[in-house]
Amino acid sequence: MTALNEILTSRHSIRRFTDRAPTREELEQLFDAAVLAPNHRLTNPWRFYVLGPEGRAAYGLALGNRKAKKATDEAQAEEMRKTTSDQHRAWPCMVLVAMTQNENLEIREEDYAATMMATQNLCLKAVELGLGTHIRSGAIMGDPAARAAGGVAENERIVAVLTIGTPAEVPEAKPRTPARELTHWIP
Repeated sequence: MTALNEILTSRHSIRRFTDRAPTREELEQLFDAAVLAPNHRLTNPWRFYVLGPEGRAAYGLALGNRKAKKATDEAQAEEMRKTTSDQHRAWPCMVLVAMTQNENLEIREEDYAATMMATQNLCLKAVELGLGTHIRSGAIMGDPAARAAGGVAENERIVAVLTIGTPAEVPEAKPRTPARELTHWIP
């Protein structure tokens, strides 16, 4: 098995991390790998926001406020807010991956694809360094309070929320559909 294939097959969504936060040097290596992603017009659309404990807690509170809307009473709602905020504060590292919003829709689509490839590069480099990642997405990424927690600029869109750290455990790989079942050879 090649080193690349080993890294590809070793990347899993990590849900439990040790308390050790990645160092600034490790994070810079991840970001350096990310920006090597293909980018058609070299627009460099990606932006990386590293949230410290207060930023993570504020982002978690924004998510907790959204979850609290499903609560049956105010006590339950407040517990949801606190639990979600505390959970985010406790993560070893959280990075918001954002992209600039080009006015040209074609370029914007290309930039979105490039930013997601950058995210994949980051995750694969993390595996190489012995780190793990968990990618999250969802409507919360457009929430004004979540954007404010990360300091995301007005003309940017959050495309992924990453938890990064040393895995406390690595889950078993989930079954994947073999590529041959998804490939069409057109004569």
